[in-house]
Amino acid sequence: MLSRTAAALYWLGRYLERADFIARLVEATIRLDALSARPAGEAAWQSALIVSYTDEAFALTGQTTTQAHVAKFLTLDASHPGSIVRCLDMARLNARAVRTALTREAWTAINRAWLIFQNRASPGGSTQTLNLVEAAKAEIRGFEGSIHRMMRNEATLLIQLGAAVERADNTARLLDVKYHILLPAGEEVGGAVDRDQWTTILQTVSAVNAYRWLYSDGLKTVNVIDLLISRPELPRSLAACVEEVVDLLSQLAKRTGLQGEADRMARSRMQRMQKTRTSEVIVSGLHEYLEAFIAENALLDRAIARQFRFI
Repeated sequence: MLSRTAAALYWLGRYLERADFIARLVEATIRLDALSARPAGEAAWQSALIVSYTDEAFALTGQTTTQAHVAKFLTLDASHPGSIVRCLDMARLNARAVRTALTREAWTAINRAWLIFQNRASPGGSTQTLNLVEAAKAEIRGFEGSIHRMMRNEATLLIQLGAAVERADNTARLLDVKYHILLPAGEEVGGAVDRDQWTTILQTVSAVNAYRWLYSDGLKTVNVIDLLISRPELPRSLAACVEEVVDLLSQLAKRTGLQGEADRMARSRMQRMQKTRTSEVIVSGLHEYLEAFIAENALLDRAIARQFRFI
């Protein structure tokens, strides 16, 4: 496989996973703002910008941090790389470069997701925005389903590898921002606003039912953190993403013969995570732990690029 083909497949997985996450983030923020015991307002939308690394780009627009402005910025503004439309643009561009490696169903799902956002001037009000992001999520789920029905070869493995690396980064950033930024000043930990926000975090990663299955003592911060970091049963947890990356790299090594730095980094990270205890992470500093994880994930991404000769 040509290096540019491998890069296109890997980044196709990353961009679609990123588009799905931003859609989930917009949906969760709308629901948080509407359903909180005390409306979260500007703080909630500012946190959405921070978790998507778009706060500086948004500040340059000079707009106020309201639902109308931020929702449009995160869904339809193609001027920055953190919007859904920009992610879908890049995913479609990469998909066109490897069109022959994709099934008709996979290409159609990408194209339909892209078409949803074309020629739209505004995402609309809350209901219209929720419908918009839900439509995007449905098409991305359709793409994911088509990938699982494709032939298991280097193409599907590289797409899934990109998605797993991106998913780990998204979960770590989401958890970090909630723990340190989102709770308004003066609100108590464990209070109504805090509970609403943790529930919204679980909704963002589709983990409400998983939490109820795994923890029987009600909503507790330490349990949510444990679920999102250490429980491999949850596909979006850090532990699950870390294990998936190791497995995918191992399968790619068998098929391509390319094995090296990325495999060693991924296995080392998995071994350390298997020994990680949530209580120890909280005591030693959750923010520091997540910052280190995000930095290591970026280093792994670059190691993958070198190993498969993307660069």
